[in-house]
Amino acid sequence: MDRYEDMCCKVRSLCEDVGSYIQAEALKFSSEAVEVKGLHNYVTYVDKNAEKKIVDNLMNLIPEAGFILEEGTIDKKNDSYNWIIDPLDGTTNFIHGIPCYSISIALMKDHRIVLGVVYEINLKECFYSWLGGDVYLNGKKIGVSQTPSLNESLLATGFPYYDYKHLDAYMDFFKFLMHESRGVRRLGSAAVDLAYVACGRFDGFYEYSLNPWDVAAGAFLVKQAGGIVTDFKGGNDYIFGREIIAANPHIAAPILKHLQKYFKKTIP
Repeated sequence: MDRYEDMCCKVRSLCEDVGSYIQAEALKFSSEAVEVKGLHNYVTYVDKNAEKKIVDNLMNLIPEAGFILEEGTIDKKNDSYNWIIDPLDGTTNFIHGIPCYSISIALMKDHRIVLGVVYEINLKECFYSWLGGDVYLNGKKIGVSQTPSLNESLLATGFPYYDYKHLDAYMDFFKFLMHESRGVRRLGSAAVDLAYVACGRFDGFYEYSLNPWDVAAGAFLVKQAGGIVTDFKGGNDYIFGREIIAANPHIAAPILKHLQKYFKKTIP
């Protein structure tokens, strides 16, 4: 077992432990515990406690590593290794008792993701991979779909909830896909959307105004599973560039082509 595989095994176990904590808190959670971070952007003590539990454990794996965190419970960066963590992706779902939320953990070494784990808490589904390894769902090898056309595909997206600068283009493209695909789903957790692309449940996913902790692990899984991941320009700035397309190799280019047609006025 190489170093990254061993780390991945430990991160999986950590996700299961923290996931159990989140599930237990969901049973007694009250909306009075919700804090507002920004417009339609919320956080709870569960997010913060889960992040602290994750950070405390990961510090033992690579003591010198830094962290890129949604909740900012620690301020530490490293020139080589950095963990990118969303302790509860889908907080709004969690607050409302909607059972789709996840833990997302990626390890970046020298600006390259080398390990990714997405744990969907309610179904207890763990999607994971490491550099040089295959992609797995609860021990079973997975891969992206082979759906050959956009017309036959099932897609996923996320709705903008505060950044509306692309809203008109977004809605026009959404209407186009309603006519040209089998459907577009919105689950409320970008990490889960990407994991579902990696295992072939979705054929493609697109969204803008995302953060590194939303996409780092899931994008890595898609690429490891044989998919294509780009930003809206067709480039590689999808982790920090706040926009992403992830799809199987057959429909990635059509999605990009049509998206650019609708977003042409807003893409520099």
